[in-house]
Amino acid sequence: MKVVDFPLIKITGCFVLGLICAHYTKFPFFLVLNSLLVGLFTLLFVFFFSKKHPNFKSFFGIIALTLSFFIGAFTLCSHNQTLNHNHYIHQLSNLDKKCVTEISIKEKLKNTTSNFRYVADVISLNDQKSSGEIILNIKKESAVPTLEIGSHLKINGSLYKNKSPNNPNQFDYKSYLENQQIYAQLYTEAKYIKTGTIVDKSISYYASKLRNKIIYNLEKHHFSKKELSVVVALILGQQQDISPDVVRDYQYAGAVHVLSVSGLHVGFILLFVTFLLKPFPNTKKASLIKLLIVILSLWSFGILAGLAPSVVRSVTMFSFVATGMFLRRSINIYNTLAVSILVILLFQPSFLFDVGFQLSYTALFFIVWLQPFLSSIWTPKYKITSYLWDIVTVSFAAQIGTFPLSIYYFHQFPGLFFVTNLVILPGMSIILGIGVIVMVFAAFDFVWMPLLKVLEWCIWLLNKIIAWVASFEDFIFRDISFSSYFMWSCYILIFSWVIWFKKPNFQKLAIGLCAAILMQLTVYQAKYLSKKENELIVFHKKGTTLITERIGNKLKVYSNDSLFNYKNENQILRPYMVANFCEITSTKRLSNLLFFNNKKILIINENTCYTKESPDVLILVNSPKINLERLFITWKPKQVVVDGSNFKTYCTIWKATCKKLNIPFHDTSEIGFFKL
Repeated sequence: MKVVDFPLIKITGCFVLGLICAHYTKFPFFLVLNSLLVGLFTLLFVFFFSKKHPNFKSFFGIIALTLSFFIGAFTLCSHNQTLNHNHYIHQLSNLDKKCVTEISIKEKLKNTTSNFRYVADVISLNDQKSSGEIILNIKKESAVPTLEIGSHLKINGSLYKNKSPNNPNQFDYKSYLENQQIYAQLYTEAKYIKTGTIVDKSISYYASKLRNKIIYNLEKHHFSKKELSVVVALILGQQQDISPDVVRDYQYAGAVHVLSVSGLHVGFILLFVTFLLKPFPNTKKASLIKLLIVILSLWSFGILAGLAPSVVRSVTMFSFVATGMFLRRSINIYNTLAVSILVILLFQPSFLFDVGFQLSYTALFFIVWLQPFLSSIWTPKYKITSYLWDIVTVSFAAQIGTFPLSIYYFHQFPGLFFVTNLVILPGMSIILGIGVIVMVFAAFDFVWMPLLKVLEWCIWLLNKIIAWVASFEDFIFRDISFSSYFMWSCYILIFSWVIWFKKPNFQKLAIGLCAAILMQLTVYQAKYLSKKENELIVFHKKGTTLITERIGNKLKVYSNDSLFNYKNENQILRPYMVANFCEITSTKRLSNLLFFNNKKILIINENTCYTKESPDVLILVNSPKINLERLFITWKPKQVVVDGSNFKTYCTIWKATCKKLNIPFHDTSEIGFFKL
């Protein structure tokens, strides 16, 4: 049975391709709309014309798939909130960064070390009607009032557009936010916030109130804070209060998926509710009632968990599975996956570019496609060994499928993932079962202490097991260089060899060997191109100077910090080193004169000795007290660069001087790193 033979899968594939093309090519909205209308009329014409001329029926499928492509492109374009002329992005250029913003709180985010963070809908900017979503940052130093979902606030603060990463190969938070239609962040303090009387009482508002009530009742009965944060993540989908140490342990143990409400949790809810409904008769009418109860239970759980992408995906998919179960119709899981993807992306096309969404569906597909084959390798005699073998094969199928994606995004791989899943998955059903019962009771202001203590002990034991597995750091493979070409060649290799293992023949073996050669060529090409590259980079780091000179895969680091330690610069240098297959060969104290590719680079600080010969590049560090205009009388550089070690007021003066004398000026705090 070939997966691609199902029409729904072809339609979904073309729809997704349309989303991807529209995302990366930025098609104009009216071009996409006109193409969609032309495709629709062509489809109708061929449909009616083929009744009289059967030979045209073959064109119907091609045009239908083409139309699916344009529907995908149109869906993405039509969900672009910036098309609204009231969107705040059109007003930012006409505003000072300081502004009065009226917003409505939409979602609570995980706090940073310095700010409380929320997602909010913009209502107005400086009393001008506006729309769109922003991230609200409130300084922690001030006493912040409790902000409920749906609350209207009037804020005096600074509104900034999202910035690209300041340093090379870092996580692009700007693109991540823009995929969620968030284009700016608002910074303020509690004293500049006025809470309004209006509250938007949406589904999210009532779900938040219920979650807060459950958490309050559990805290009131002295549920341990550390264990409570894990329970709230497991069942309510709220990860804001989990400590970084706990999250790190789950990542290192290969169990971070447990902390996100996903198919594991929603599947249990389906089984649990189905078990409770067993006493109902199996008549047609009763089956319909049971189906409605199950779907209502699934979506109630999804709303309570915050409708995150992983939750929406899981609830949608299991809703289709439940429909097939209770209406006694055969279920084709590939069609179920395709329909759930299509339905989700029709309403939220930006989910396609969410890492969690990609990993979840990839894992699901490989469990369905690969796990039966892995399971057939060995048939255990006993039920317990069969159960454990199923856990191992499911884990391996999911990890094989998500391996290229996870390394591409995170550059690390937990080697003991199968041990973690073998130990914790059998106990997860117990934890989820007890947890759901405790949460339901707590929602009605009732907490049964024996059951609460059992849940608390189970979570404590789970955390201990995860921490124990995570302690074997030698099995955690970090800093793996993995380009997008390597990722795709890896998937080609996996698919070709699995297809050969399922039904071996010479043709499939040849394809598998070609895929192995292709993957080796992509690795060789990446390393070869990296060895040919030479570049000098001025990184942005607040309060200090960091310059690197890379020749091939050898990295020379210059710093004005006498206590330079690679670990201290890890967050800046590590992504760059991983992406470029390079390693530090030497670290040197920053000198005043560097030569790179026949270019003279002068670095000026308070102790610089000036040269008679004009430099090609002038780098200003540590806020030297100089008059650039007077200095440029002696010589005129081709480029002036300032980094994060300089005072902002000095940078502003230097920028004005360079603009006046028509000399290119690069401020790493504004533009990001400088590269030669």
